[in-house]
Amino acid sequence: MTDVTAAEQRAIVNRLKRAQGQLAAVITAIEAGGDCRAVVTQLSAVSGAIDKAGFAIIAKAMQDCIANGDKSDKDAPTVAELEKLFLSLS
Repeated sequence: MTDVTAAEQRAIVNRLKRAQGQLAAVITAIEAGGDCRAVVTQLSAVSGAIDKAGFAIIAKAMQDCIANGDKSDKDAPTVAELEKLFLSLS
């Protein structure tokens, strides 16, 4: 992952942990024969949380790419690669 501050990393990890908890609730609801609408609503929340975490990671990489220009690490993703990653989340 690109250079992120401790606060940025903590926010992303917290979002993913929330999604993990929501996914556990979805699994439990399915196993218990829970209401279909509630399961789908919870599953949508999981998907949204994961997407937001992915967008945050890609946005940070794009920010670093723009800030560093051609001076960035040669292993860093190109703008085209970042665009492809970004679009894969939508």
